[in-house]
Amino acid sequence: MSYHFSKKLRVSFDGAIVKVTDELKKEGFGILTEIDVKETLKKKLNVDFKKYRILGACNPPIAYQALQAEDKIGTMLPCNVIIQEHADGQVEVSAVDPVASMQAISNPQLGALAKQVQAKLRIVIDNL
Repeated sequence: MSYHFSKKLRVSFDGAIVKVTDELKKEGFGILTEIDVKETLKKKLNVDFKKYRILGACNPPIAYQALQAEDKIGTMLPCNVIIQEHADGQVEVSAVDPVASMQAISNPQLGALAKQVQAKLRIVIDNL
């Protein structure tokens, strides 16, 4: 089982971020965190890196249910969605597969919630 699902787009990097954010909102997700990996690596290590952004997406009702089912599940939240620019100019969007990450936890309630989130994230990726 893969730990992510992805789609390559022929849009600008910034355009991809806007589109991903809009599609996440349609599925009930908000962005809790945004990490500009390129900027961070330049600042911390003085190295050049491609455009690469990590969005920490959260669906509050499902996250709340997960936290009620397993109090340490916050170690695996939020769901990361990455946007990266490849050398050929294409932009790839990848989302974590929550079903794959929840396999490490023996809690059937979490498995059901992970399937809900997986379905929503697949819709987001498919709609890009």
